[in-house]
Amino acid sequence: MLRIHFTTEDLLRTKVAPGPDPLWEAILSANLLGNRDGQAVFNSWRAQTRAELRHLAPGYARLVRCLAPPHSDFPDFLTPPEGIHGLKAGVEAVLATPTQRLRTELAVLPALPTWIRPLAEGDLDAITTLSHALLGYHRVAIGPYWPQIRALTEADRAVRARSLLDGGADGLMHGMRPTLRWKPPVLEADYPVERDVHLDGRGLLLIPSVFCWRTPVTLIDQALDPTLVYPVSRGAEWWTGVRTGQGAHRVLAGVLGPGRALILRMVEEGCTTGELARRTGLAAPTASRNATALREAGLIASLRTANTVTHVLTPLGTALLNADTSYRSVPPLHPYRPPTDPIPQG
Repeated sequence: MLRIHFTTEDLLRTKVAPGPDPLWEAILSANLLGNRDGQAVFNSWRAQTRAELRHLAPGYARLVRCLAPPHSDFPDFLTPPEGIHGLKAGVEAVLATPTQRLRTELAVLPALPTWIRPLAEGDLDAITTLSHALLGYHRVAIGPYWPQIRALTEADRAVRARSLLDGGADGLMHGMRPTLRWKPPVLEADYPVERDVHLDGRGLLLIPSVFCWRTPVTLIDQALDPTLVYPVSRGAEWWTGVRTGQGAHRVLAGVLGPGRALILRMVEEGCTTGELARRTGLAAPTASRNATALREAGLIASLRTANTVTHVLTPLGTALLNADTSYRSVPPLHPYRPPTDPIPQG
């Protein structure tokens, strides 16, 4: 059981992250690659990602998966707070981890292979190799699905914002069910170990995550900024994204038109199906059918909470609404030069 203890000041300082954290997504996805959790939701992604990981430099995927084992803790330094500002900022923070912290936190791993020990000693080549491994792994396992991840987390943020507006901090906390249970002044969740976290006036950063499965995740070291990563709602087809080829042309041809263009504009600030019907003057079933068509085209994302469905724009929907075609070409990550001595395979 995880218990997070709040004071009044903590509630005032609690906030939801502005978007997904690329390093949290990478590390939690590496956990999932090594286990069988959420097969209906993640097995297609697993198959595609495992095939693509074979094209990374030798040892990169192995290093990341060693540091993020499937059924145990992983070092806190892999998910620094700077990651919320982007992959580059997060990896730079990992590179700057002090040697003593590397040594201490790597000790949480169930076993430390001999080939990874130079990292625990702060060896510059080993740390550089880790940064390349994180970038390479992210490019393969997370990068292709980043628009979908952003859309799902933005939909979750819209739901949290409504809970906060309707019920204040207490409403926000109660709205985290069923993953989190609010029993003032304590937030509880199922957890593999007994852990009590006392915020002591620091507040809590809530980070929505696609690759967090069922159980929320927090940092081991309570001296670090209090952080709780929790799973967003997503269906079995979350990872497929926008259709391509002739199928995409057929779907988009059905979407384009004044009625659905109006609906797309109404969704811009986030709204429920009922609100969509009221704003457009359409019957609720008609508004729902149009929202379904927009969602199938990858233009909006929908998140169900209890009996309410909230719709928000995806990056593609935003680009189309703004007549911006830049979404057609997503720039790659900055190129990197693999280390001279890759991680040994033995």
